[in-house]
Parts: sequence; C-alpha cells; structure tokens
Amino acid sequence: MFEAHAPSAVDSLSVGQLLRQLRQQARLSQLELALQAGMSQRHLSCVETGRAQPSPELLHSVLSTLDTPLQTRNRVFLAAGYAPRYAALALNDPGLEPVRMALMHLLKANNPAPAIVIDSHWQVRAANHATSALFQLLGLPLQALEQGFNLLTTLLAPGGFGDCLVNAEEIRQVAWQRAAREAAVDPGLATLLASLPWPGEAAAAPDLATPLLLTRVRGPQGELRFLSTFTTFGMPQDITVASLRIEHLIPADEPTWQALAQACERLDEADPS
Repeated sequence: MFEAHAPSAVDSLSVGQLLRQLRQQARLSQLELALQAGMSQRHLSCVETGRAQPSPELLHSVLSTLDTPLQTRNRVFLAAGYAPRYAALALNDPGLEPVRMALMHLLKANNPAPAIVIDSHWQVRAANHATSALFQLLGLPLQALEQGFNLLTTLLAPGGFGDCLVNAEEIRQVAWQRAAREAAVDPGLATLLASLPWPGEAAAAPDLATPLLLTRVRGPQGELRFLSTFTTFGMPQDITVASLRIEHLIPADEPTWQALAQACERLDEADPS
C-alpha cells in the first residue's frame, strides 16, 4: 500500500513547479543541478516551466541528486502522471520485523545514554530505558513514554521537555528550523508546526549543519549536558523506514554519565521486571 495524504497546496503544484521548489530549497541553480544530475540546463529549464514532460528516469535522477524524501518523490511522480514508486508499510507490518529488531537493539545499546526513535512528524515511536530514567530524574510524566508523545510539541509548547532546557532558545530554534524545512514538503508536519508557538528570533542563528548539538538540561543536582545527534537508515526503499531516525542524547561529561547511570539503577530497583 502507499501512504495516503490530504490534498494541500503542495499537491496542487505541477511537476515542474515541484522540481523548481525542491531545487530552490537545496539552494542550487539550474546549472548546478543539471550538472549533478547528468542533464542539460536547457532541458531542466523546459521541465520546470512545463515545456517538456520529464521521463521517470529523469525524475529519479533529479530527485536522487536532491536527496528528496521518498514520500515527496511519490508526489512528484504522481504530479508527472506516473504511479508512485515507494511503499509505506505500517511499522508493525511483519515485513518490517528486521527493522524493529534493529531499532530495539540500537536503543538498548545506547543505555545509559537516552535515545528515542521518531518519525517524519516527530512522533516518538520508541524509547530506551535511559530515556525513562531521564524523565523520572526531571520529574516528567513516564506515561508520556508509554503512550507516545511528539518531540516537537514537547520542545516548543509550554509544560514539556523544553521547559527543562538551560539553552532552550537555541534548541527550540534548531527544532523549529529543521521542522520548517521538512514541513515545506510535508503537509501534515506543516499543520502541526502551525499549531505550535513560534520560538521567536534567536540572538544568534543556530548552525543546522553541525552534526552535534549541545543540549543543557536543569537537573535536580545541577546541570546535565548532552551531545545531541541523529542516526538514520541508509538507502531505504520504504517511506516508513526512511522517515525514522534515532535521536541520541550522549552525556557530554562525567557527572552527567554518573547521574544517568544512577537514575537507571533507581528505576530498575523500583521496577525489577
């Protein structure tokens, strides 16, 4: 099956308009994209303006060059009059059992460092034992982990994890900018983002290109410091798998390692099962 989505402004664009939008988001000129995709600038210009119909092979080349999300690639193929190419299996589908096992192994291996799995809408789909320990340490509700919560919401909306951050302004700016970039081609995420409070202009623009982000948290015995980074699946052919990523909060100093290890031990003592 293929993932259904509600009609939006993105879906009403022609294939040429979609390609131009994706190229501009990548900050590439027509010449730069044409050279990287192995085509002429003139032909790319004709496709973008609607004077030429792109072949499936050309679309595949351009979209691969732009590293376009699979869900967006399906929309581009549909806009060009072709069938979508990528399936979207439910995460509990038997066919994704190896993926689920790999995710659980990676999460477990991260203990006592917190790690969570989030999807394209920033919904938390799984979390490791250390994440529960961190929530307990900060006085956050553990039922949120059991029931599932949205990482973007808990960072941006009052009363969530964002309120525990020492550098909340920086983290919220990074989260907002990443989500806004993704929402440009994801109507569902755009709707969620529009419902959340804008964090305002930052005093200094965060560097979205950095692979590591320092997350500073107010702990009961002082500040906890984590290096935040993401892991994604390489070259997946399923939309659901492609949308998943693991966020790691790696303790950045010895006191933070010790605080998390002790919190995990207390959690084990409270619930030996």
